[in-house]
Parts: sequence; structure tokens; C-alpha cells
Amino acid sequence: MIEHRDKAWFEREYSPSSCIEDINVYIQQYCDQSQAVTQQAIANNTVIRAIQYGASEDEVLDLYLPDAIANNNNSQSGTQAGKKLQVYIHGGYWQELSKDESSFAAPAFQQAGHYFAVINYSLAPKASLTEIVQQNRRALVWLATNAEKLGFDADEIYLSGSSAGAHLCLMMLQTNWQEYLSQLDGAGINEKPRCQPESQPNSQLKSPDIRGVCAVSGIYDIEPLLHTTINNPLQLTAQEVEANSPLNHATPQQCPVIIAYGDNETNEFKRQSLMMKTQLEQEGFELTLGEISQRNHFDVILDLGQVNSWLFKQVQRQMNTE
Repeated sequence: MIEHRDKAWFEREYSPSSCIEDINVYIQQYCDQSQAVTQQAIANNTVIRAIQYGASEDEVLDLYLPDAIANNNNSQSGTQAGKKLQVYIHGGYWQELSKDESSFAAPAFQQAGHYFAVINYSLAPKASLTEIVQQNRRALVWLATNAEKLGFDADEIYLSGSSAGAHLCLMMLQTNWQEYLSQLDGAGINEKPRCQPESQPNSQLKSPDIRGVCAVSGIYDIEPLLHTTINNPLQLTAQEVEANSPLNHATPQQCPVIIAYGDNETNEFKRQSLMMKTQLEQEGFELTLGEISQRNHFDVILDLGQVNSWLFKQVQRQMNTE
């Protein structure tokens, strides 16, 4: 715990909106850009929407198809186009937003020849943080299990996320997938999704091979949230804080990791990113760090959809490294 700080300090440092005038400006950007992307993808028949990966009505994802595949009648034609999947996990302090505001980066990846998935999950207080982590695990298992039918490789999965989504990316990277799959009781992965392809029986479930992570403006030690009103809907327990703080645990899966944040963010968000970077480097990870100028906690992630931005170029380099 951070000592000698009062409640007002915690509220300010863990409220990203304290650095900007109006958060709604950026939320509207997410909405407008994502709506336009989805409408265009529907028109082009390059998106499969509301694929249900779990039993809850919230456990759905949208999958955007690579332009190269869509333009070739979804045929691989012996090329490597469409063999890689970028999965985006949205932020919102695990209590706001959804997949519907989170597809703004899809076209950049589609044009580069990749699949792009956006995960939806239940929000607090409807779900605990532990349940949210489990839902994202189910989504990745569903994607890996159905990878061959969908056209990408189960061992070519990359993750990106913003804020709470960055936290969830690190939680996915710290998952022992063999142990996780062995503990599924038959109800973990939905067996009757609303969309093809159908999920496999649990005996055939595959673990995702995460090849790279881009974590933007994340929070990796959630203990400080106990001292803020952010915890009101989360109702975090001490056990959850320990289990769901990536900084408290080693990361067993080795892959390149990008840690990024905007220059206009609170000192605590910057400190947490630097601590996560240092920990991963000590564990032998290939790390790329970026403090992106003229960006805040909310608009920095929009760079993921800009092909000329530093952030997108780093993710592309990560995905194109064999």
C-alpha cells in the first residue's frame, strides 16, 4: 500500500479524468468511430457480430475479418493473410463501456491482413472482478478452439487493451492455461452459441498461444482502488486484490510486450506502467515502453487505429516478427 496519502490523493491519482476537462468528448469519439466502423463492416460483410462465447448474455464478441480474405471470398488461397488475430479488451474501470464502443481500431488491422476481435464482458456491480477475468479467459479459449474454422491460427493470438483492458491483458498473460482448462466443469464455455462456428466439447478446448501484448494506460496493482469510490461498484475483497494484481505475480508466458501511456496522465498511472515494465524486464521479457506525447488516458488508445502512429507501428512490428 502507498503510505501517508489521504483519500483525496487516491481519488485524484486514480481518476484519469482529473487530467482533462471533459471525459465525454473522448467517450463520444469511441462511440462515433466504432459505430462508423461497424456500419461499414456490415455493409462489406466483414464482421461477425455477437458471437456468444459463454453462457451469460454479456459474453459475446465481435470478429472483424481481414480485407484480404473478405475480398477473396474468405479463401486463404495459400497465403498468410488472415492467419493472425488481434484481440482488443476495452477499459472503463471494469464498470463502463462495451464492445460496441471499442471497434475503432478494427480497420487498421483488417487492412493489414489480420483478424480483429473485440471482447464484451459483464460489468461491475453485475459481475465481480474475478468473474470478469474469467469471462475474458473463456473468450480467448473460445477463439483458440474455433480458430481453424474461422481461418486464423490458435498460436497467432495477440492482445491489446486500454486501462482496465490493459490490466485484463496482463491477467490473460499470467494465466496457466493448462491448469485453467483442466478445471473447467463443462459450463465454462458456452456450447450453444448464437453464431457459427459452434464451440467444441470441453475435451477439445484449446488454450490460446499469446504471441504479443500491447497494454496501454493500465493499472496493475489494484490495491490502491480500495481507498477510492471506484471500489463502490467493484466491492473488491482482499483475496481478489491479491489474485488480480499482475504486479503481485510472475508472468509465465514469454512474449513481446508493449507498455504505453499518454504524457497527460496522473503520476500513479505512469508509475504503475513503469513498475510493470520493470517487473517484466526482470523476468526476461522483450519490452517496448512508450510515453506518447500530446495524449491523455482516453485518447491515447485511439492511436491503435491510426496506421501512421507510433503505437500501431509497434503493434504491427510485434505481429510481423516471426
